[in-house]
Amino acid sequence: MTAERRRAKARAMKRTAPRVAILALLGLMIAALLAHAALAQDDDGIIRSHGYSFYGDLSYPADYAHFNYVNPDAPRGGEISLYAPGTFDSMNPYSRKGRAGRYSWMVYESLLGEMPAGGGPAPADAYGESYGLLAESLEYDEGKTWVIFHMRPEARFSDGTPVTAHDVVFSHNLFLEQGLPSYAQAVSRRVTGAEALDDHTVKFTFAEGISRRSLIDQVGGTPVFPRKWYEDNDARLDEPRLEAAPGSGPYQVESVDVNRRITYKRNPDYWGWDLPINQGRHNFDRIRVEYFADDSAAFEAFKAGEYTFRSEGNSKKWATGYDFPAANAGDVKIEELPDGTPPTPTGFVFNLARDKFKDERVREAVALAYNFEWTNESLQYGLFKQRHSFVQDTPLEAMGPPEGAELEFLKSLGDVIPPEMLTEPAVRAHESRASRLNDRRNLRRAMKLLDEAGWTVGDDGIRRNAEGKVLSIDFPIPSSGSATLGAVVESFVGNLQLMGIDARYEKVDPSQYTLRSRDRDYDIVFDNYVAFLGTGTGLLQRYGSSEAAFSLFNPAGLASPMVDAIINASLNAETREEENVALMALDRALRHERFMVPVWYNDSYWVAYWDMYEHPETLPPYALGVLDFWWYNADKAEALKASGALR
Repeated sequence: MTAERRRAKARAMKRTAPRVAILALLGLMIAALLAHAALAQDDDGIIRSHGYSFYGDLSYPADYAHFNYVNPDAPRGGEISLYAPGTFDSMNPYSRKGRAGRYSWMVYESLLGEMPAGGGPAPADAYGESYGLLAESLEYDEGKTWVIFHMRPEARFSDGTPVTAHDVVFSHNLFLEQGLPSYAQAVSRRVTGAEALDDHTVKFTFAEGISRRSLIDQVGGTPVFPRKWYEDNDARLDEPRLEAAPGSGPYQVESVDVNRRITYKRNPDYWGWDLPINQGRHNFDRIRVEYFADDSAAFEAFKAGEYTFRSEGNSKKWATGYDFPAANAGDVKIEELPDGTPPTPTGFVFNLARDKFKDERVREAVALAYNFEWTNESLQYGLFKQRHSFVQDTPLEAMGPPEGAELEFLKSLGDVIPPEMLTEPAVRAHESRASRLNDRRNLRRAMKLLDEAGWTVGDDGIRRNAEGKVLSIDFPIPSSGSATLGAVVESFVGNLQLMGIDARYEKVDPSQYTLRSRDRDYDIVFDNYVAFLGTGTGLLQRYGSSEAAFSLFNPAGLASPMVDAIINASLNAETREEENVALMALDRALRHERFMVPVWYNDSYWVAYWDMYEHPETLPPYALGVLDFWWYNADKAEALKASGALR
């Protein structure tokens, strides 16, 4: 397919394809009303189940054979290879220091199953549901004040030692004692006890007077580590190391070549191959990760077959780069696959700890310097859409002024809601002219806002406040990033400079960039938050005030009483309808705070791979699932090698 045909196809998809997320979420709402709870509740009020959903509506019965979207007869074998940018110096993904190797967390499992490589709870076709993995069942009281997990006695770590309830308790406490402070503080306030009732039964108790959200699924989703290994090796969770603790998952680390390569090998002795949750999944014998200093070198390596699967995020490469012999011959497949998740809220994030950004007028003025339309047409081949919302293109997206149930909900929160939010439309990204980078209309508006905020232009053309302090903006970006991102940032910074702001961007080494990100050593950073289709206490870690000063999940340091109040109200919602109203209000509030300049989004996955991999014809809405439910076609691989296309 030529570059022009791909661009035309992309534009057609964006004009005509319905958003999978909308249909999926509407389906969930209907299911919530029609489905009967797939749970057993005794006369004593105890609920017993093979899985967990807050509302009790499970899509899969206790005797399910496999998830609906997998190919249960998928062949197992072969290798898939992908790339990672920059460097790594640790195989401990939970350390506070260092840069962890890609996918190093997937060797571990939890009581309730997840998708590989941090892909979220499984299954990928039902939001907010999870099913037993290390645990074969669970029971809890109606009030969700406690939960007991009954573990599978056959579960083993890769070194052959049993996975026990004592390991679960140890892992839980390890995260509290040595994990990220934001995580430890949030969990310790809600989980008051973890106890091994016997070798394969573990009980968690929860605090009174709090929301029941993210309690059972929180403890059920915590990775389980081998206590004996940690004790024998005097190891800590918060320290980087190249030796990985044994996990119980289907893949384990086979080899590590620092800053060059990591190989994971499927464990033939994995204890859980026969479980329904694993049918049609974990199909590759090996997963190889190749590291490259920058994206240009990585792309050339892909063209040469040094690695064989590439998820593309660079619009220039997608539009023009895939016109090479192997792609033209059909040896490399190029696909746009539907993405049913809300797009990740990515953009230019303000460090709200900086005094200059405490004035909303300054943040709005800086945002006006970003010209999406020019950037998209001139640098990104017109392949993207402008993001406005934190739940873009879903039924939760706030549109226009609040009305109906949402308006009543906002009014019920009292003075914490600014009066203008009750009457004005939801904040949307500004429009710019695509014909020129420096849209004079927006720049004039921005400069007026800066004047009003007390940042006036001096004789040298630089803006200073009444104390004579220069309005400067420091913007680090990783040197391993794409050239397109560098060009986007450069154009943004150029417009800031036209406004009299002493703005500069700096390319920094990936390790140094990681350190600066953790320390919030920036004025603005290109980063992301998380989209949401449901509520949970994870929203407080990402958008809430309590850990805002240090949470790695809150790069702006957002601390808003309004946002806190809305999240807390959503956590106390008693029906899915009430929850959706609160989440729409949350989207409205986050946009009102203007802590991020929203950029672009893509409503499909761009993938290219050497033609020896296959996937189900219909993908589930919430995952691409390359490392989960794709598989290797040995005949196609042999044909590529026989033709000389691949070594």
